[in-house]
Amino acid sequence: MKLKLFFSVLPALLLIHTLHAQDRLTGETFTTRSEILAQNGMAATSQPLATQVALDILKNGGNAIDAAIAANATLGLVEPASCGIGGDLFVILWSAKEQKLYGLNASGRAPKALSIDYFMERNMNYVPFYGPLPVSVPGCVDGWFMLHEKFGKLPMETILQPAIEYGRNGFPVSEVIAYEMVSNYKAVQNQPGFAQTYMPMGRPPLKGEVFKNLDLANSYAQIAQGGRDAFYKGPIAKTIAKFMKKHDGFLSYEDFEAHTSNWVEPISINYRGYDVWELPPNGQGTAALQMLKILEGFDIEKMGFGSPEYLHLLTEAKKLAYEDRAKFYADPEFNSIPVEELISGDYAKQRRNLINLDKAANTYPAGDMEIETGNTTYLTVADKEGNMVSFIQSIYSEFASGMVPDGLGFVLQNRGQMFNVQDKNHANALEPGKRPFHTIIPAFITKDGKPWVSFGLMGGAVQPQGHAQIVVNVVDFGMNLQEAGDAPRMRHRGSSQPTGSTMTNGGTLYLESGFAPETLRELRKKGHKIGFGVGMFGGYQAIGVDLETKVYAGASESRKDGQAAGY
Repeated sequence: MKLKLFFSVLPALLLIHTLHAQDRLTGETFTTRSEILAQNGMAATSQPLATQVALDILKNGGNAIDAAIAANATLGLVEPASCGIGGDLFVILWSAKEQKLYGLNASGRAPKALSIDYFMERNMNYVPFYGPLPVSVPGCVDGWFMLHEKFGKLPMETILQPAIEYGRNGFPVSEVIAYEMVSNYKAVQNQPGFAQTYMPMGRPPLKGEVFKNLDLANSYAQIAQGGRDAFYKGPIAKTIAKFMKKHDGFLSYEDFEAHTSNWVEPISINYRGYDVWELPPNGQGTAALQMLKILEGFDIEKMGFGSPEYLHLLTEAKKLAYEDRAKFYADPEFNSIPVEELISGDYAKQRRNLINLDKAANTYPAGDMEIETGNTTYLTVADKEGNMVSFIQSIYSEFASGMVPDGLGFVLQNRGQMFNVQDKNHANALEPGKRPFHTIIPAFITKDGKPWVSFGLMGGAVQPQGHAQIVVNVVDFGMNLQEAGDAPRMRHRGSSQPTGSTMTNGGTLYLESGFAPETLRELRKKGHKIGFGVGMFGGYQAIGVDLETKVYAGASESRKDGQAAGY
């Protein structure tokens, strides 16, 4: 199946009798807008200014890698509750020249001076969300330079200049981002440096107010001029180390100096003829692949989108995959993780047989394989050469640790909160210099060894669930890329966690508006606890390519301020 599927209208979708079509001439059931079509380049990000920065870089001779870095730097400024250079990043990249996929793990490690004993001695079952204890080394900037050194074209000064100018001159804060800032600042407003940077009028900026961040612009300028060493060995690292010591933190200059990112091999499963790619742990992309392999054993297309049968199976597949996620996913440098077995067809068959088609499970066992121990923004860019970048970057929770080092203009991530500090033998147990379990995951789909779709769906633990739903929407239900993201989603909460909690009551299945009342009734009959909410179903961007026509299709959903645009 070629990408022209994305441009078509499938009559089968019109047979969904309980769901109401938008008032659109083309008749797609869910889509809020048309796919964006272009031949020379495409960018899809969660904020229009970042999308336009990416396009400007492409038009000025840069490639998709340059444009992705530029967009991410801009997002760190305009979307500060979700991302920034105080956090980590992961990338799956299609190299047109080499006709292959590359994976980059640019996540940081725990301070070498901090061990699990610190928490056990104080009877702390979890790492706190805020303050100095959850702060790990930020991997973002090193990731930029790893990507740029191998694939970039334009100088880093050119790539970072748009974000520097927006930081100095200001930008109007967009609607969803303003809402997120106002909704989440109270938990961190008293953390060192936060108010000075993000509450210039005693509160966060509101929608439409022009916001400047001169400190972040200056940090970007230092990085543009001094390279990655300005961040990891120069004045920025020294400032952060001094700041952390002043506030009883453990992150040191030596931790920055020792940091490295890693090129990794993406992992994949074949789902009905399409190869779906994720990155291996310490991220959670393996869970999306496990879910899809379980679902592959059922006739999803016949069940239909929004049916209770499909949503039940999807939820149970999620529960099964997340039990393994809680047990196995961790830093592979400290563990031997059975990834290939977890995503194998034989294992999926074993797990599939645990599902009762008529009843929701309260508990599931994790796999019994041996293991040897020893908030987010997503963007995607494609260029006229055929390079495609699936790029995700995060500081973890909203405004992360809340700690803003003196004069630097960005918050430090709280990714260390994801360590297990209850069990020294757990794969994800905190150890000095170890990477924590990570939620952020980029994704990619190839067909017959060629690129097809670059996509991602940010939002913490919803991400593997969202990835699986996007793949099913496109492959099984024939939706185009825009509709696949706009269609209502489910999110199951309450699974066992890598931090130590265990599912005992089956959790709760949250559903967006758009599912039929009779579907909810049937799911309740199967034993699902149903919940409702907004803002918990993630944010999606995607770019697809038709290699015959050399046309890109871009999609950016309406749950964010996002924009897909091309030229």
